[in-house]
Amino acid sequence: MDFVMKQALGGATKDMGKMLGGQEEKDPEADKKKEELQEALRQQEDERKSKYARMEAEREKMRQSIRDKYGIKKKEEQEAEANAAMEVPCEGSLTRPKKAVPAGCGDDDEEENILDSVIKYLPGPFQDIFKK
Repeated sequence: MDFVMKQALGGATKDMGKMLGGQEEKDPEADKKKEELQEALRQQEDERKSKYARMEAEREKMRQSIRDKYGIKKKEEQEAEANAAMEVPCEGSLTRPKKAVPAGCGDDDEEENILDSVIKYLPGPFQDIFKK
């Protein structure tokens, strides 16, 4: 009968004590293995990062050789030149700051006059709609 119970439960009899609230066995080597595993993971991550940095440096070197060959500027350099050009005031430049609107331009009275002149050319029923 004992054999049948062990066969039915399998290897669970060892864990029965833990499941019922018994003391867990602490393995001192398990902590050591866990620390070694963590150290190995950190080391792998460092190796991966260094490999990635090395590959990126090689790619940048290749990009720079292509830029030099075809006379292409780096985006950062182009943006820096554009910003410098924006800062330098040029007479008659399209990038200069806008001045205040001169008097007489964009007045509300002028807009009403334009609206009235347009309404005159509309048929009668539409004139009534816009006058309201």
